[in-house]
Amino acid sequence: MEIIGTLVVGLIAGVIAKLLMPGKDPGGCIITILLGIAGAFVATYLGKLLGIYEPGDTAGFIGATIGAIIILWLYRIILKRKK
Repeated sequence: MEIIGTLVVGLIAGVIAKLLMPGKDPGGCIITILLGIAGAFVATYLGKLLGIYEPGDTAGFIGATIGAIIILWLYRIILKRKK
């Protein structure tokens, strides 16, 4: 159930991250949503590692959104270097 919760929070966080960081992304909204899901997983496991979340907890909405924004930002930097 923890993974499903993280997926749902990440999906919403990906949409919010796209709204907060407008711009043209290669891959469009689908890639951004997937990056949001990745951000939620990173926030969840990093939060557990730091002791912010208890075992079985998922990242909060704000943490997942921040994780999604960071991953989206890194994604944009990596793709700019390849061009």
